[in-house]
Amino acid sequence: MDSLQRQQPLPLLVLVLLLLVSSRFATGLEWDGVAITQNDLQGLQAIKAELTDRRGVLRIWNGTGIDACSGAWTGIKCVRGQVIAIQLPWRGLAGRLSSKVGQLVSLRKLNLHDNTIGGPIPPALGLLRELRGVYLFNNRFTGEVPRSIAGCVLLQTLDLSANSLSGSIPASIANNTRLLRLNLSYNNISGSIPAAVTRLPALVFVSLQHNNLSGSVPDTWGSSSSNNVSGFQLKSLHLEHNFLSGSIPISLSRLPMLEDLSLSNNELQGSIPEEFGTFPRLKTLDLSKNSISGSFPESLCNLSSLVELKLEGNFLESPILESIDGLKNLSLLDLKRNQFVGSIPPTLGNISGLSLLDLSENNLTGGIPVSIDNLTNLTFFNVSDNNLSGPVPVLLSEKFNSSSFSGNLQLCGYSAAPCPSAPPTYPQSLSTSPEHTRRRLGTKALILIAVAVFLALLILLFSFLFYCMIRNRAAKQSTAREAAARRGEKSGQETGSEVETGGDTGGKLVHFDGPLAFTADDLLCATAEIMGKSTYGTVYKATLEDGSQVAVKRLREKIGLSETRFDIH
Repeated sequence: MDSLQRQQPLPLLVLVLLLLVSSRFATGLEWDGVAITQNDLQGLQAIKAELTDRRGVLRIWNGTGIDACSGAWTGIKCVRGQVIAIQLPWRGLAGRLSSKVGQLVSLRKLNLHDNTIGGPIPPALGLLRELRGVYLFNNRFTGEVPRSIAGCVLLQTLDLSANSLSGSIPASIANNTRLLRLNLSYNNISGSIPAAVTRLPALVFVSLQHNNLSGSVPDTWGSSSSNNVSGFQLKSLHLEHNFLSGSIPISLSRLPMLEDLSLSNNELQGSIPEEFGTFPRLKTLDLSKNSISGSFPESLCNLSSLVELKLEGNFLESPILESIDGLKNLSLLDLKRNQFVGSIPPTLGNISGLSLLDLSENNLTGGIPVSIDNLTNLTFFNVSDNNLSGPVPVLLSEKFNSSSFSGNLQLCGYSAAPCPSAPPTYPQSLSTSPEHTRRRLGTKALILIAVAVFLALLILLFSFLFYCMIRNRAAKQSTAREAAARRGEKSGQETGSEVETGGDTGGKLVHFDGPLAFTADDLLCATAEIMGKSTYGTVYKATLEDGSQVAVKRLREKIGLSETRFDIH
């Protein structure tokens, strides 16, 4: 009986081993057959206790934990009975991350991203010397980035993005010399960027965008006491949407592997360094929405690998360079809302891969080059709110609506502003050059001046002619009066009612029995018509200026008649 009792544990042990083996094959995970250590089991149980498991993902984390490392426990991976990975992303977990995570001394990977876990990130993470990757992004963690993270000397990835972290970036991060990826973006982190970050030679990706970082961008990139320049591997640097000020550091040009540089939506000033034309691998350069001034560096046209160039919302005021077609792989060119002057270079039409071209809200003049029609991949085009003139190239006017061209008063040939007639086609080099534009404006001014002078002379001529006509009329009237006066003096010998001479042939003007009194001048100004003729003379009916009518007989020469023959009516 006793021997039977002593033999019972053996079948039970075999049963447990069979269950573990079947669990290994069911999960597809390799297991070395070593059960989890008591220390790690307690750590996992503490983590489960502080998490809220609404989906029941962790319900199997119970019992003695003899199967914890077999693959039966969701998200747990072990080596020699020690937990090396916790992987529970997208599991709907909430609550807090227990500080007991520090007991998992062999933990290499902590992956809890895309849950709703809150509270502070436990400083106990700094105790995990083997930790390589921390993926806690898209949660609700608060507090600061733990300074103890510097104890994770083998750390390669630290991704705490999209949480509610505050405080500053710990300078102790300088100890994480093997760090490849640092992502603290989309938090409320403030303060300046530690120079220690710029000296980490293994860094490949740095994402600090959408925080409250202030101060200047460190000018110590690529410098280290233990590594030469060629040792730095940084490919991507994102610092956009912060409050960074000062100038753009030239030291960034010491990063030969850099492919993606974004400093947009900050308060940067000064000019774009000429040294930026030395990046051999740069694909994206985004300096938009700062206060950068000066000119467009000619060296930028040497960036043959550049795919996206964004300079929108600055104060750049130079012409757009003819050599811009050196950016032969460019797909996006955004120069919107600057102060660029001069004409649109026809060489833009040589960048065949261009899909977005935004030159709006500048001070560009001249016409739109016909060569832009050659950009068959163009899906967005905007030159609105400039000082452009002339017709829009046909294909552009058909492909894009009027909002792409509005705000250019002298531009025509699109839906909202058709040209009055088809203009002649000129060589592009003449029609778009500033010299030709000035010459055309000078010709118009000369024509306007000539027309104004001609009209002024014409008005003066008509005024002079009118003056002469009035003067001649007055002179004739004066001459007539003087002649009449001379005739009156010559025949002033008569007596009785004679007044003055009546004509050049002699004779006197005599009033007979009439109440009217008038002069020879009045008679000269009167209208007359013949009433009759006789052997003594001719009788006229005269109408004076005051409307009175008189009968006047003009005697023939040397014939005298009785004064009673003259009647006044």
